[in-house]
Amino acid sequence: MKWKKFIESRRVVQAAVGVSIYIAVAQYSVPLSWIIVGGSAIGIVTGKIFCRWMCPMGFIMESMMGGGGKDSKMQAMYMYFKVGCPIAWISGLLNKVSLLKVSTDKSACTSCGKCDSVCYIAANNDDFSLYKPGLKNSSSHYSCSRCLNCVAACNKGALSFLPNLHTEVPSQSEGKPAKAR
Repeated sequence: MKWKKFIESRRVVQAAVGVSIYIAVAQYSVPLSWIIVGGSAIGIVTGKIFCRWMCPMGFIMESMMGGGGKDSKMQAMYMYFKVGCPIAWISGLLNKVSLLKVSTDKSACTSCGKCDSVCYIAANNDDFSLYKPGLKNSSSHYSCSRCLNCVAACNKGALSFLPNLHTEVPSQSEGKPAKAR
């Protein structure tokens, strides 16, 4: 819940960083290979966060795809972040091993489904969920761009973007640890 305001300002962050990248390339002749290497390096820590938080093309594509309604946009985002660009390919593969992951505090989760309703991975693939037991974690999927809408949608604070240490996440409701995903 502490990240909600920041996550809600993602488009502003994406536009600002995207314009900065554009200026670096266009005005200062920064080679695109540096942008690809830098974006991929970010993927080691955060997974595929570059596409939804920093990429100038991601900003343009997301703006263009917003016109077809929620279901159309979710399908378009799912497909776009599958094929995108070299940074998307590399950081998508890094989603499973990145240092930061979307973690679920099972004891705080009420299984309301708000996280899955805003997640284009869970909305387009029945094998993935952030809260349903026995399904794969949506945030580890190759196409997950770490928009973190799932974290913002959870009003119980059961989802967070934490280091992937395969340790226990302290329960906010009972004081007992809950296994991280």
